[in-house]
Amino acid sequence: MATTTPTDRKKPAAASDAKSPPKPRLSELLPRQQEIVLHGHRVTYRVAGSGEPVVLLIHGIVGCAAQWDQVIPMLAERYTVVAPDLLGHGESAKPRGDYSLGAYAASVRDLLVALGHRRATVVGHSLGGGVAMQFAYEYPPFAERLVLVSSGGLGREVHPLLRAATLPGSELVLPLIAHPRLLGLGAAFGQLLDRVGLRAGPDIAEMARGYNSLADAGARQAFLHTLRAVLDISGQRVSATDRLYLAELLPSLIIWGSGDPLIPVKHATAAQRGLAGSQLEIFEGVGHFPQLQEPIRFAHTLIDFIESTDPTQLDFTDADFDRLREMLLRGAGDQRHSSGGAGRKVRAAAVAASAGSA
Repeated sequence: MATTTPTDRKKPAAASDAKSPPKPRLSELLPRQQEIVLHGHRVTYRVAGSGEPVVLLIHGIVGCAAQWDQVIPMLAERYTVVAPDLLGHGESAKPRGDYSLGAYAASVRDLLVALGHRRATVVGHSLGGGVAMQFAYEYPPFAERLVLVSSGGLGREVHPLLRAATLPGSELVLPLIAHPRLLGLGAAFGQLLDRVGLRAGPDIAEMARGYNSLADAGARQAFLHTLRAVLDISGQRVSATDRLYLAELLPSLIIWGSGDPLIPVKHATAAQRGLAGSQLEIFEGVGHFPQLQEPIRFAHTLIDFIESTDPTQLDFTDADFDRLREMLLRGAGDQRHSSGGAGRKVRAAAVAASAGSA
C-alpha cells in the first residue's frame, strides 16, 4: 500500500479547454545515446523528449543509464529526459580521480549546463539518491524538485556484501571473483534456473549485470573508490539526515520497494519524517529497483508528482549561467559526439546560438 503525505505546493487543475501540445514522434521518445567531453573525460548519456521540465535520472553504484530505459519513453512524452552514465560507470570514462558524492554532483551539474539546461527535476536511485541530495544541497538554483528512489545516505544499514567490499584486500579479491570464467558460471546458473521454470527477478538480474561489469579493471577501481567514499565495514558513513530540512524548499518525493534487500525500507519512512512536506510511495512486494520491476507505475507516480507540484526556482542570473556554460564547452573542446551517427562534431557556438534562439 502506498503512503502519501500531500504537499502544499499542489498545482491548480488545468482548464479543460486548454490545448494539448502535439504528441512527440516515436523517435523523440526513445532514449538516444550521446556523449560529451567534460574536463577532459568522456561522459555518455541518454536523452529523449523535449520541453520543460527537464528530468535528470541518476543511477546507482555499478549501474548505468540503461536502468532507466523502460521509463524514459513514458517520461519523454511530456518532458526532456537526461540520464547520464556517471564517471566510472557504463560507457563513461573511468579515470583515477574523485568519486565522492560532491564530485558526482558537480559532474551532473556541469553536464546539465553544457547541454543548455538551467534546472531540472532530479531523480536519484540508490547511490544516485545520495548524489541527488548532494546536488540539491550544493547547487540549489539547478534543482526544481527532488525524487529519492531506494536512496543511499539516509541511514547506516546496507547489505553486508557491500560493507565487506570496503575491506582492505578487496582490490585483490575482486579480480578473482569477477574473472570471465566465474562470470560464465554465473550465466550458466541463470540458464539452469530458466530451464526449471524459475526466473531471476529484476533485483537479481540487475545485480548480476553490475557484477559482470566488474570484469573491467577501470570499473573495479571506480567501484571501490565510490563504495569507500560512502561506506565502511559498519555501514553507510555518509548521511544527509541531519541536512534534510534544507530540502524543504523543494517539492520532494520518496519511492521505495517494501522488499528492498540492499537498503531497508525504514530509511524511507525516516526520510519522510525529516523532510517536511515530502510525499512517500511504498511499492509493496518490490525490491531495490522499482523502475525496473514496476516501470509503468513508477513512471506514472513520477509524472503525477511533477504535474501536481510547482517547481522551486532560486536565483541564478542569465549572465552567470551563460558564463559557466561557455567555460564548460570551451573546456570540452567545442565538441560532442552521438553514437548513433558516426560521431559528428557540433560546434559549441552553434549549440549556444540555437539555445539562445529557442
